[in-house]
Amino acid sequence: MQRVLFITSTRIGDAIINSGVLDHLVRTRPEAQFTIACGPLAASLFTETPRLERIIVMRKKKAGLHWWDLWRETVDVKWDLVVDLRCSGTAWFLRAKERRILQQSVVPVPKVEEAASVLKLVPAPDPKLHFSDAVRAEAEARVPGDGPYLAICPSASWIFKVWPAERFAEFILRFTGPDGVMPGAPVVMLGGPGDELYAQPIFDALPETEFIDLLGLGLPETAACLERCRLYVGNDSGLMHMSAAVGTPTLGLFGPSDDRCYAPWGAHTDAVRGPATFEEIDSAHDDRRKASTSLLADLSVDSVYDAAKALYERTARS
Repeated sequence: MQRVLFITSTRIGDAIINSGVLDHLVRTRPEAQFTIACGPLAASLFTETPRLERIIVMRKKKAGLHWWDLWRETVDVKWDLVVDLRCSGTAWFLRAKERRILQQSVVPVPKVEEAASVLKLVPAPDPKLHFSDAVRAEAEARVPGDGPYLAICPSASWIFKVWPAERFAEFILRFTGPDGVMPGAPVVMLGGPGDELYAQPIFDALPETEFIDLLGLGLPETAACLERCRLYVGNDSGLMHMSAAVGTPTLGLFGPSDDRCYAPWGAHTDAVRGPATFEEIDSAHDDRRKASTSLLADLSVDSVYDAAKALYERTARS
């Protein structure tokens, strides 16, 4: 039996981006047992990983003491392979036959390709999530029949990455209206705990629209529901990467984050931004994280509608 330690991200989106590397190891090392180290937000994404031995949840501590905790949890094992996608160097202080530590690119490249470089994989393997038949059955109950369903996530990890709610509402009204691309389609509203702040104005603006409210649903359950949707439109977020990973046609909305690195991955995806480039937006703000409002003001409803329509039509033919 081989034993593999896979150290991945705290953030949901980055953990999903890295999941293709993990899936490659699962497929190519059929005798291996896997220990996965990740942050608490992403942990539930990995519970159905084949041949999972253990998940080590890393809770961030001051002065990087969470890395000391990880070392103590893993130092007594003789690992066949340690893969560190956090660039921490922890692998150098563990007993391992083989160590692979990610070296971050100095130029903008898709993060899926950057993650794959840790094993020198070309082409990069697609992100892959595993979930149980029970979770899929629950999803069928929540999102029944064939739809088609339009999935929307109006939130993001930072307010500056959020497209304004009134524009989401206008897009939904047009896209699901009688003359739209998906006339009469129910809308699956997605987001984490507390994201009612972003969804409620959309609910209020569209009282006649049929919504399936799945705000606050767990990550595996959300992934299984996304698998049943015909199209996803949302901000640059973990759920955007999740949608792409389960194969749903996915349109990401970008402005103050770099779509060259973080655009959703796959032939069934696309990204749209306004006229301003990432560099223009970034250089105009000393620290985007201090922004108290959206920095996607230049992204029009027309641009999102046209991009979503093109993606819908392209994926219908594929």
